[in-house]
Amino acid sequence: MKLTYLLLLFLLAGSACSVLSPNKSSGKDELITISTPQGDIKMVLFDDTPQHKENFLKLAREGFYNGTTFHRVIPGFMIQGGDPNTKDNDPNNDGTGNPGYTVPAEIKPNHTHVHGAVAAARMGDQVNPSRASSGSQFYIVENMNGTPQLDGAYTVFGQVVEGLDVVSKIAGQSTGARNRPRTDIPMTVKVETMKKKKIADKYNYTYPGES
Repeated sequence: MKLTYLLLLFLLAGSACSVLSPNKSSGKDELITISTPQGDIKMVLFDDTPQHKENFLKLAREGFYNGTTFHRVIPGFMIQGGDPNTKDNDPNNDGTGNPGYTVPAEIKPNHTHVHGAVAAARMGDQVNPSRASSGSQFYIVENMNGTPQLDGAYTVFGQVVEGLDVVSKIAGQSTGARNRPRTDIPMTVKVETMKKKKIADKYNYTYPGES
């Protein structure tokens, strides 16, 4: 039986966490741009989830994500992508693919499932009690109030800083079986190194631990 990286569905409730302009920011960081037919999503990854950050950046720079699709979208919940199987012509295997490894869990209490949070999909606790993450599949929280019921169960490792409207457009696409969009939503992923201050100022983003 095929195992699929699926998120459990919950009743959605909670409150969103806003981000404010910082007073200070130093050093450099990577700005990630996910381009789709619906528009661009820009995000940053957290330094205190280093294994997830380094893995995502490595895959993105290698072009791993280019041509993959957002294969599972649920309005009011999230959009999920990053499966290499979505590059082939068999829609039935979407959601089951990976790069051949997992990433150890880096679940942090300070990183929660707020609107625009970027988190790693994974297999369920029954077969994955350590809650290790998929090596490539990720999801973005679309619900404006967040999905706090997922906190503590999945590794949140980044945040969308621009393009939340694009996330909502993707979530609103017509779907068929297993919440798969009827029309493919392919992505290309680009990584740019920028000064943290430029990212913070341009996208009105506060880096964790700064105010």
